[in-house]
Amino acid sequence: MSHHETKAIGGRLLTTTFMAAVALLIVMAVLLAKRFGMGLGAVTNMNDGYAWGLWIAYDVLVGTAFACGGFAMALLVYIFNKGQYHPLVRPAILTSVFGYTLAGVSIFFDIGRYWQFYNIVLPWHINFNSVMAEVALCILAYVVVLWIEFTPALAEGLGQKDTAGKLNKVMFFFIGLGVLLPTMHQSSLGTLMVIAGPKLSPLWQTNLLPVLFLISAITMGYSIVVFESLLGSSAFKRPLETKMLEKLSGVIPWLLIVYLVVRFGEILMNGKLGYVFSFDLKGNMFLLENLLYIVPAVLLFPKEKRSNPGTLFLAAFLILIAGSMYRFDTYLVGFDPGPGWRYFPSASEILITLGVISVEVIGYLIFVKKFPVLPKLGHA
Repeated sequence: MSHHETKAIGGRLLTTTFMAAVALLIVMAVLLAKRFGMGLGAVTNMNDGYAWGLWIAYDVLVGTAFACGGFAMALLVYIFNKGQYHPLVRPAILTSVFGYTLAGVSIFFDIGRYWQFYNIVLPWHINFNSVMAEVALCILAYVVVLWIEFTPALAEGLGQKDTAGKLNKVMFFFIGLGVLLPTMHQSSLGTLMVIAGPKLSPLWQTNLLPVLFLISAITMGYSIVVFESLLGSSAFKRPLETKMLEKLSGVIPWLLIVYLVVRFGEILMNGKLGYVFSFDLKGNMFLLENLLYIVPAVLLFPKEKRSNPGTLFLAAFLILIAGSMYRFDTYLVGFDPGPGWRYFPSASEILITLGVISVEVIGYLIFVKKFPVLPKLGHA
């Protein structure tokens, strides 16, 4: 997909980080054996009031937003024709591949009758009026599209450059799908909570949830590209891509301003300001969540500050935390199913989620070391 040279970075695979991730993966496998053998209740604190817990909130909502780097870069490079960002495309797609694939897989953890999951693709079982069905089908389709988009890198890594060249000639079709599908399901993740009605706190309940979820996902997509590039350069002792990241980060404060104007405009227009300054858990979480959006907007708005790698890293990190909080707040903190229901993730749920993250780390390390993903030194 990229017109710039990429190269496997090589190096030792069995590092301390890799082995720590493998250890977490083993723990996850043991706990999942218990979950699939004995049921959800054996490992989770989910209940009839909180049928969605940590796995959906992190693995699907946050995980797919983190994985929007490929979507965000496709918008910039292929839709807005900003070809100078090509070196960032393939690493972004790799992150998206793992983020979305594991989000899809982790849904199995959360479904009671997981053995009947195949029904989602059978037309006679699909409720075409269901937002949840649309999200599931879009994510499933996007996982396939992402792996196809990443196939040229796999082909090049296996010495099949001719195959990679042929694939690149038809890739425009999949790039188009790769822009359309996340636009649909990221906004629909917001729509899912619109139908929660009064069970969702007024601080988060709004018909603008689809718009806010989409804008925040795109913002997180660009932020993960900046975050991953700086972290990867440091970890693999590669030159920083500061010049390119400086330009890329110029779009982020504008997205944040649009998001904050929509967010606070809705609060003010609907007379919800009293909930903001109630100083209870929900009010405090709202304030913290939006403070974490405001700080990076202030950091990145002055053009001269974007040339500082430390400022870029901090801003990207804060945006990723803010976007994660927004999703957790919408689906868990701001949600109240009624009297008597409580939820906090069990240790097993947390360990399984850490295991999912460890799979992403293992996969990323294998692919960047064995396949041409990162820009060749001197071409970044």
